[in-house]
Amino acid sequence: MKLSVVIPAYNERERLPKTLLEVHNYLSKQNYGYEILVVSDGSKDKTVEVVENLKSLPQSGIPQSGKISNLKIIGNKENHGKGYVVKQGMLEAKGDYRLFTDADNSTSIDQVEKMWPYFESGYDVVIGSRDANGAVLDPPQPPGRLFLGEVFGLFTSLMCGTWGIKDTQCGFKGFTKKAAESIFPKCKIDRFAFDPEILIIAKKLKYKIKEIPVHWKNDLESKVKFKSMVKMGLDLLKIRMNIIKRVYDRKT
Repeated sequence: MKLSVVIPAYNERERLPKTLLEVHNYLSKQNYGYEILVVSDGSKDKTVEVVENLKSLPQSGIPQSGKISNLKIIGNKENHGKGYVVKQGMLEAKGDYRLFTDADNSTSIDQVEKMWPYFESGYDVVIGSRDANGAVLDPPQPPGRLFLGEVFGLFTSLMCGTWGIKDTQCGFKGFTKKAAESIFPKCKIDRFAFDPEILIIAKKLKYKIKEIPVHWKNDLESKVKFKSMVKMGLDLLKIRMNIIKRVYDRKT
């Protein structure tokens, strides 16, 4: 099997069916094997039931719906955090290449085609970027968000050593099987700052990382809560301490 697509989900009953059908409809037309893994992070809105239905029965009112036989669901009873369920899915996956992407389909699955030339030329980790040359944000970010993004990126680089990576937070990241099975067992952050942690571990393991520009459907109505920003900062400090203590250098 060539590709595993891992989709973390928390209370995504409304958005997830459309995303899953788009992913399936695209990949089913390609000439390689694939699987789709949804990892529910303790969802309370019947996310698991919706995915189970898509595995077997046509969904009324959803165009082109039907059985997705290579769709799998991991249902956690408790909420652990996005980092936790991404790690869970990436280690459960069977594909030679493993991609995680968001349940809202901000980056459409066809963008994966940009990754193959880099994997084939020897890169181990290929990540989508909203800041790389050629990236498209639709609609564009307001100036205020751009400024906050720059500040966050600088702080992340200072804390984690992710210098040279323009966008650590884009939820569209691909890994070879070997890289995924080496990186994710070392991850310690379950929630907000798991993306930078993944990348610093990849760097420490000497994996080749490539950023590629993606088309990002930008939701201007989404808000980042102050509380979440504080927790993100605390997670970055934890990563910094882990680096100092050489936690990521230990064998797993």
